[in-house]
Amino acid sequence: MTKKSLLLVLVITMIISKSQSQSNIYTPELLWKLGRISELQLSPDGKTLLFGITYYDVEKNKGSRNIWTMSVDGSSLKKITDTEPSEQNAVWRPDGKKIGFLFPVDDNMQLFEMNPDGTDRQQISHIKGGIEGFKYANDMSKILFTQSVKLDKNAQDIHQDMPKANVLIADDLMYRHWNAWTNYSYSHVFIADYPNMKNIVDIMENERFASPIPNFGGMEEINFSPDGRKIAYTCKKKVGKEFSLSTNSDIYIYDIENKTTTNISAPNAGYDIDPVFSPNGTLLSWVSMQTDGFESDKSRIFIHDFNTHQTTNFSADFDASASNFVFSKDEKILYFLSVTKGTTQIFALNIAKKQINMLTQGQHNYHNICVANNCIYALRESMQYPADVFVVDLKKKTQTQLTCINKDLLQNIASIDVKERWITTTDGKQMLVWVILPPNFDSTKKYPAVLYCQGGPQSAVSQFFSYRWNFQVMASRGYVVVAPNRRGVPGFGQEWVNQISLDYGGQNMNDYLSAIDNIAQEPYIDADKLGCVGASYGGFSVYWLAGHHQKRFKAFIAHCAMFNFKSWYATTDELFFANHDLGGAFWENPQPQSYDFSPNNFVEKWDTPIMVIHGGNDFRIPYTEGLQAFNIAQMKGIPSRLLYFPEETHFVVKPQNSIVWHREFLNWLDKFLK
Repeated sequence: MTKKSLLLVLVITMIISKSQSQSNIYTPELLWKLGRISELQLSPDGKTLLFGITYYDVEKNKGSRNIWTMSVDGSSLKKITDTEPSEQNAVWRPDGKKIGFLFPVDDNMQLFEMNPDGTDRQQISHIKGGIEGFKYANDMSKILFTQSVKLDKNAQDIHQDMPKANVLIADDLMYRHWNAWTNYSYSHVFIADYPNMKNIVDIMENERFASPIPNFGGMEEINFSPDGRKIAYTCKKKVGKEFSLSTNSDIYIYDIENKTTTNISAPNAGYDIDPVFSPNGTLLSWVSMQTDGFESDKSRIFIHDFNTHQTTNFSADFDASASNFVFSKDEKILYFLSVTKGTTQIFALNIAKKQINMLTQGQHNYHNICVANNCIYALRESMQYPADVFVVDLKKKTQTQLTCINKDLLQNIASIDVKERWITTTDGKQMLVWVILPPNFDSTKKYPAVLYCQGGPQSAVSQFFSYRWNFQVMASRGYVVVAPNRRGVPGFGQEWVNQISLDYGGQNMNDYLSAIDNIAQEPYIDADKLGCVGASYGGFSVYWLAGHHQKRFKAFIAHCAMFNFKSWYATTDELFFANHDLGGAFWENPQPQSYDFSPNNFVEKWDTPIMVIHGGNDFRIPYTEGLQAFNIAQMKGIPSRLLYFPEETHFVVKPQNSIVWHREFLNWLDKFLK
């Protein structure tokens, strides 16, 4: 072989090798090929698991969710539906002989049932206007469901001779919420005879309140008692301005026979949500937050004893939040989830002894737990792996993976490495920082690094696998990702969470800088190529750091972020958040000091390329916040780019929009950091 031929072979080999290495990493396109597992359910006999898996078709720009079953030992995995559109809210019927689910009929969701193998699909309900969620009574004599009931007048009701008028008329707040304008309706809880769906009763008749609580509440907020005689439901019985200013929701018990409603959480001023009956119905647990207006207060374990009429706080000595409650069959143990040191683990409360023990450990997050036969079945994920079904054997103390739904897609994909790093903050505290290393990491090379700023602000920087802010995709592009558990995030005690309120430009910003400065000293980091990215509060952090970073960063990306606290306060939906974390309205005298932290106060110091991203249907942080930031960057001559998604909300969830988002995001970093 001649030298020229040999050189040609080497060049071709290098090209093929490079192409293969690029194809064997996480990409935005790969992210949208992954199956997404959700809504894990356990059959009444404890032998079979039920769950949904959603797959997305990028070309069609939508997803399809189908139902699967599997034996609890991980065998007999079977897809039992294959339809478009998707089945929703799939649950076992209490006798285990059928699976109930919601499916659209003439644009309205109706209740269907099928055999556990997917055969014999039959429509059960024919409710005008459809239903939004449902649950069976244990004896199957009744069924409850939720439906939106129109109680407020719209323009056509007021001006009946103008049927084509398109106008919203409002006399109170909450005329829009999170991502939607008001439809003049409220979700109510109904009960009906089963299976004929007759004798329908609206247990909230004429109430201008909603259950579940909009906008993120689901059927976990409503439950039958085991004997089918009562319904426990969650409701924030406030409207308009009062709804916007308060988090005070309560747990209501509706007696089906007597048609009476009792508020059993009335003494508490904050959120009370997610009631769960014990197997024999003598106990009721729920999540309770103490402070009205503070949506991230400690989520406490409250249990009410119907025999003694006493309600007990079991979290008095537990310095963390709790959620996802499940009673043991003998009612002695309450299992739950809690964030601890950057992970979400399974815990157990011994009710009689008032003792709490952590049952799992490891670099992962658990969610959606089910309990039977001394085993806990749950979904588990990490920054490295999307969610799959795991079983925790309480006797053997083992954690075993039962599914690997994305095995074929991921078996040849090079994964990231996630390192746990503890650093000392400016006030002498120890802070956990996740350091995410690129695939095939080589410590002898130098890599650009990206500081990830978490949203919330009181949201955990735990072992989540995100389909939006995905660390696999970022690191696979060749970036070291630095993700600090800065002040304000849960998992390190409530004092750590509480500190951030009223101090947005204070200690948590020092925490960010401490993290990136510490990691930038590593020999494998190119300290001249640092970026900073974040969404929501994380996006605010980006805007704030843009005026205070002292030349540390070469590129910024802010998604759906607060830019001007005054304009944001005057346009957001739920004002309790702003009042708690900023200290009140900007027109108060004296003005709360928190307004001094508003990023628009520091734009004279902006000098670094910045990308601004916003969704048109984000009503928590309206898109005009992003326009202000982008316009100012443009007027100052700073390299800047605007991504505006008219149909998206606080998140970008449509497949093609998301892929464009990821491409633009990564290209922006590449442009200034590589």
